[in-house]
Amino acid sequence: MKEKVILAYSGGLDTTALIPWLKETFDYDVICCCIDCGQGNELDGLQERAQMSGAAKLYIEDIVDEFAEDFIMPCVQAGAVYEHKYLLGTSMARPGIAKRLVEVARKEGATAICHGATGKGNDQIRFELSIKALAPDLKIIAPWRMTDVWTMQSREDEYEFVKAHGIDLPFDLSHSYSRDRNLWHISHEGLELENPANEPNYENLLVLSTTPEKAPDEGEYVTMTFEKGVPVSVNGEAMKVADIIKKLNELGGKHGIGIIDIVENRVVGMKSRGVYETPGGTILMEAHQQLEELCLDRETLEMKKKLGSQMAQVVYEGKWFTPLCDALRAFVSSTQQYVTGEVKFKLYKGNIMRAGTTSPYSLYSESLASFTTGDMYDHHDATGFITLFGLPLKVRAMRLQEVKQNQK
Repeated sequence: MKEKVILAYSGGLDTTALIPWLKETFDYDVICCCIDCGQGNELDGLQERAQMSGAAKLYIEDIVDEFAEDFIMPCVQAGAVYEHKYLLGTSMARPGIAKRLVEVARKEGATAICHGATGKGNDQIRFELSIKALAPDLKIIAPWRMTDVWTMQSREDEYEFVKAHGIDLPFDLSHSYSRDRNLWHISHEGLELENPANEPNYENLLVLSTTPEKAPDEGEYVTMTFEKGVPVSVNGEAMKVADIIKKLNELGGKHGIGIIDIVENRVVGMKSRGVYETPGGTILMEAHQQLEELCLDRETLEMKKKLGSQMAQVVYEGKWFTPLCDALRAFVSSTQQYVTGEVKFKLYKGNIMRAGTTSPYSLYSESLASFTTGDMYDHHDATGFITLFGLPLKVRAMRLQEVKQNQK
């Protein structure tokens, strides 16, 4: 009986070429596994394409809800943003995909998992660290690093290889941005984006969004409610998290929200340039932050800011299934107990403008914050506070004065 390999399959050029290559190179039975994280119509025609390419079987595994609740929301609650801009759309999805690949491998009795990530990218690290953490006994096949047996050097080479094997693809190479799409975002790399001096061709590039210039001339108000840091409704309609993100994608895309063009630092040491569309995610992150500002005390917010940055780094580097990530998520989860309330904002030409926040756990006191004196605050108390708060500064300044006097 032949050994089985689980191929992380998207139906794109790279993973389609891998099916006949794995059979010819290793004599494997190739079991394709496409993990549905919300790619939409990208899943159309996969069964026929995998069969035509020689796959023994195809799994299409729906993890949309798991992705939203178990991977996206911990990052939203942490405020995890990589290098100030990137909302981790691809990074968050990879551990969920790897987890399901391992589950299918166990079900099929496979001995290996294969992925099509290149040797220059982050995804090879994310997939492989997750697989090592969950199934250290499984072999990992990364063809783009196996230059002794993987002879294709470009997408053009892969295209010719696929054609030579009689496999028809529903696309050509003329508009071949390298894209990754899921429930949270879509990323774009390649073509004119490879040169940071070039302006993105947004007319040809955008999938989820319109540019702010083409967004409606009238703003749109949106209301969201949260319970313990988790969104539960949009505009009064109760929905599960995945459906809330879909709704926010629709609203944000319409108003040109969440389009970013960044040069980021990859784990492997190089800089890469990409354009990310994250309309719903940008709104959700902002709405959650808006509510937290009302409900969390100063010191907790400060610590969350520091650990949120570290969480982003951990997730970006593929270290989801690690003790550190578990500990970070546990801290963040503990901060969300009272992040409950309603957030209102207006979407207008790429902007999210706040329009009011309420919470039964609000720490904001109008009496305290008002310029008029309230019962809880005596202005005279500030004198003693400032004296003690500024004492180190005063002692230092006095000491410097003494030294200066003695040097005369």
